[in-house]
Amino acid sequence: QVQLVESGGGLVQAGGSLRLSCAASGRTFSTYAMGWFRQASGKEREFVTAISWSGSNTYYADSVKGRFTISRDDAKNVVYLQMNSVKPEDTAVYYCALSRYRQVVLSLDYDYWGQGTQVTVSS
Repeated sequence: QVQLVESGGGLVQAGGSLRLSCAASGRTFSTYAMGWFRQASGKEREFVTAISWSGSNTYYADSVKGRFTISRDDAKNVVYLQMNSVKPEDTAVYYCALSRYRQVVLSLDYDYWGQGTQVTVSS
């Protein structure tokens, strides 16, 4: 059974940094693309970033481009989201997701989801 567990969320001041982690188990992690999504209160879940199975391809939403970085450590079965220069509008529950595809998927079409971790950015 696949499990994804996010960690690293919390309260951060605007302009600060935070690193989220997502630990995966129960599946050959290195074979599939991974993604990060977020859902602010009262809004729909939205794509943030994704990384291909090899790590060679990444894609970012325009709202986070240049500030967030996704990376993966296949030896540890972990995917990271480094968040720099955060803004109050980044406040949301952040979810990691495991794809059934090797390449980046920009939609919500992922097989497995974590439980989410809250990120709150104060102004």
